[in-house]
Amino acid sequence: MRKNQRESSEITNRFHTKALAPASPANKAKVIMAKKDYLPANDREFATHLSHFAERIGRHASTLGLSESQVNAIAADARYYDYAVSCQESAAANSKQWTSWRKIVRSGDAQGGTAAAGAAVFPAAVPPVEPGVEIRFRKLVQTLKSHANYNEAIGEQLGIEGVSPAGPDLSTIQPEIEARITGNRVEIDWGWSGHADALDLCEIQVDRGQGFQLLTFDTTPGYIDSHPLPAQPAKWTYRAIYRVGDDQVGQWSKPVTVLAG
Repeated sequence: MRKNQRESSEITNRFHTKALAPASPANKAKVIMAKKDYLPANDREFATHLSHFAERIGRHASTLGLSESQVNAIAADARYYDYAVSCQESAAANSKQWTSWRKIVRSGDAQGGTAAAGAAVFPAAVPPVEPGVEIRFRKLVQTLKSHANYNEAIGEQLGIEGVSPAGPDLSTIQPEIEARITGNRVEIDWGWSGHADALDLCEIQVDRGQGFQLLTFDTTPGYIDSHPLPAQPAKWTYRAIYRVGDDQVGQWSKPVTVLAG
């Protein structure tokens, strides 16, 4: 017997005496999901984010115990990183212009353009800083968040509180299941539909000719129904619904039927 079948049996024994709650929005349980990283991966967006932080940190410096030199260092990092990104963007744009002109020079197909590409135009230089802007920034944020005066409201103003991803709609979520005879047992395939973090259990029911009855509360996708097969062929029908805590959530899966025996 598979491990998940034993685990499911233990869970079933623990829950089977409780009334099955109807699937409704009222039965939703609060789902706590990890926040997304507060820093964007895109270079231009990171530069903007850093500038946003540098512009606002001054008003919270005394509250969070930052010195004037620390605030100035943050501003210097923001200015130079923005400069570096702007130079790279200018160089990239100029490279495209020269690529187009090189094709024109070779093929003669000007396509309405006859002017050679010029030199890249870079912004005014700013004082350089030591490499590792993001590393320094993350360490600073970690220090700020450990300060006694820090709170989420300040963090949101500074842009250092990650956004919680939207969870699934627990009123409409629906399992997808498949069932098949393998040897002398029925294998039931099911999954979390990509929302394992928001769900606790999958409740599976079976109808062997007398209406749907509880088969198991499963925590690991895939379940084996080892109920003895009947001597005469009979239709067994399965359905499933997700659970959060003691409550059903979402909709029943479409029923699937196998010919057992």
